[in-house]
Amino acid sequence: MSRDRLFLIAPGFEDPASPGRSFFCPDCNQVEGVLASNPGLAERIEVTRVPFAGPRVPVIAVLGEENQSLPVLILGDASPAPDDALTHGTLRFVTDTRRILELIAARHGVPFPH
Repeated sequence: MSRDRLFLIAPGFEDPASPGRSFFCPDCNQVEGVLASNPGLAERIEVTRVPFAGPRVPVIAVLGEENQSLPVLILGDASPAPDDALTHGTLRFVTDTRRILELIAARHGVPFPH
């Protein structure tokens, strides 16, 4: 039985177009906030943070070159995947940040306003 797996862009990256400035991904930071607010959650979901710059080799290895957009939640087999999940081979995944947050809440018992 596989766990849900979450790929995020590591915060504090430098954009080559703006040397010397530190950035964060707003979408990934929303998910980081949920992880920080629910300390046990990171033990139930496998979380991998990757550099901003591509190619994002760890993501490509799992979802293919065409699916490097982050954040992404790859759905484990402990709970059924929703109908709106995308597919890569036998894997089901979600890339919409709001949907990722809804699924984390539903699948892992995290409070989430509707």
